[in-house]
Amino acid sequence: MRVDGLLFDKDGTLFDFGATWNGWAARMITEFAAGDDEVATRIANALQFDLQAVAFSPDSFVIAGTNREAAEAVAGALPNSDVDDIENQLMLAAAEAELAPAVPLAPLMDGFLREGLQLGVMTNDTEYGARAHLRDAGVEDRFAFIAGFDSGFGAKPDPAPLLAFADKTDLSPARVAMVGDSTHDLIAGRRAGMQTVAVLTGMANQAELAPYADVVLPNIGFLPEWLVN
Repeated sequence: MRVDGLLFDKDGTLFDFGATWNGWAARMITEFAAGDDEVATRIANALQFDLQAVAFSPDSFVIAGTNREAAEAVAGALPNSDVDDIENQLMLAAAEAELAPAVPLAPLMDGFLREGLQLGVMTNDTEYGARAHLRDAGVEDRFAFIAGFDSGFGAKPDPAPLLAFADKTDLSPARVAMVGDSTHDLIAGRRAGMQTVAVLTGMANQAELAPYADVVLPNIGFLPEWLVN
């Protein structure tokens, strides 16, 4: 085995980003705008979301950003709004989003566990949302470490939350692979001294990710082969 531990990003990695979040974001924009098309356009522009295509722009900060950053953008487009209230609304609504796993997660994670690997999730989403999504997918209990940007370790691309996983599992960072779909994930992994695996189930393409990755895979289902070759 190349590693003793796998640390996964959530959105775009465990779950296909576009299939999970594009439609959800369009509905939230409509809800915040309360039927006002001009306000909806302002919110969409602030989030770098294309209302016509019903998709985030590939370079949208939301893809790798935190729930707080998204809330601040929405609040900036809504006069007299409260960013804390919006942040809470987004957290609760996101936890109820209809998920699209990149691959069947339970059998894949069980296979990793049988090989003796330690598993973790570090997302720039909230820990509340991460646990809700993993629970809905039936895999929360497979992970020894689950952290969001609000868990007290920081947010990617800071390496601190990645190193917290290594510390929690008593693993050398060099024997951990950070698996993600964004440069934030991979830069954090490099800074932490970890191996870096990019997947193409997010919004970034191979050319964007390859400079920061030891390998670029179509999705996490290709990890077992990479781990032994």
